[in-house]
Amino acid sequence: MDSKELYAIYEQHPVITTDSRDCPEGSIFIALKGESFDGNQFAAQALDKGCAVAIVSDEQVYNDYHGDKQMILVPDTLQAYKDMAREHRRRFDIPVVGITGTNGKTTTKELVHAVLDERYDGMATEGNYNNDVGVPKTLFRLNVMTEIAVVEMGASHPGDIKTLAETAEPTCGLITNVGKAHLQGFGSLEGVIRTKGELYDNLATRPDSVIFVNADNDYLMNILPQGVKTECYTSDEGKQGARVYGQMIACDPFLRLKWREADGDWHEVATHLIGSYNLDNVLAAVTVGLHFEVTPEQICHAIEHYEPSNNRSQLTHTEHNHLIVDAYNANPTSMAAALDNFSVMEVSPKMAILGEMRELGASSREEHERVVEKLKSCPFDEVWLVGKEFKDIDCPYRKFDDVEQVKAAIADCRPEGRYILIKGSNGTRLLQLPTLL
Repeated sequence: MDSKELYAIYEQHPVITTDSRDCPEGSIFIALKGESFDGNQFAAQALDKGCAVAIVSDEQVYNDYHGDKQMILVPDTLQAYKDMAREHRRRFDIPVVGITGTNGKTTTKELVHAVLDERYDGMATEGNYNNDVGVPKTLFRLNVMTEIAVVEMGASHPGDIKTLAETAEPTCGLITNVGKAHLQGFGSLEGVIRTKGELYDNLATRPDSVIFVNADNDYLMNILPQGVKTECYTSDEGKQGARVYGQMIACDPFLRLKWREADGDWHEVATHLIGSYNLDNVLAAVTVGLHFEVTPEQICHAIEHYEPSNNRSQLTHTEHNHLIVDAYNANPTSMAAALDNFSVMEVSPKMAILGEMRELGASSREEHERVVEKLKSCPFDEVWLVGKEFKDIDCPYRKFDDVEQVKAAIADCRPEGRYILIKGSNGTRLLQLPTLL
């Protein structure tokens, strides 16, 4: 059964579920399979609960089913899901903005969405549903009211962006940056660059596509495909040919900046974003907005009213401390940026609680040593390091095997009156700490 035949079934039953615990009446259940689960084993149960159709890849499950509802056998249920999502996306002749990058892609996606929402009835990836399950889920939210869509795409292995772009078929897009993340899957920084660049490769195959690019990023400029329209943004006033120029005014602690179009007037914006590194993310959103004819006033309004709510550089005030929570994820590039930003913030006293960085493969030891070395030049009053990757590195900082030891230390003697940076990979579970501090 090809994608068009599968989509014809979706048109009859336009609700999809991949969770056998949530089976709306008349919906389609797709039996996805992963390393630790197999949806095929729950397909019959999903039909009993109310699904009208189950799409499976297990021939035995298919043969054993003798109910009165439809069960469809396909070679690969995930591929079927993506094929159906692509068919759905093709029903809508609208701009689709594809966004990927090592760091900042979720914040940039939300900023772009906020800016475009000033003028259009837009839709964007919810949360960080940016993988090969999340992207189809996003595409199935397209409806007749949608005028523009922003689709975030994440990757942990070569080829991931290629397949996601083939599913979403973006008409324009941007790569926020490239850096050292998921090195265990990519093998090297060059592998990261090639994989992120798959978005450019996809856009190069589409007529009238547009690439928005940070002209200050040599990695991205060097892999731009020939013959594709580009619109650049930069924080370097000396660069010629950019559409948008921007400068940081202050970061105390929230980022304040000004931006202008080439030969245009300056516009000042006070954001709710922590971190000077967010300047590039804001300029990306400005550039996309201008391309789609959002006015400068609307752009500034959207950016000034955007507040992050995803544990990415959030400033929160507790009864005892001021917390900069950036613990959704961490890699060498984002860790260095967080430490640089916290170093220049004009606040005191400063404390950093840093969790280990995951999925770095053979580079893990070296990258954690780099963090420790960098800390030596940071003006922090106290540093706590969390995770076994830090354990054998010689340094003067307090170390903890895991978050449970940190929680015990806080219970014994909680820090008071401090500005505390909390940064680490999600797997270190540092997000459990803010309520204790």
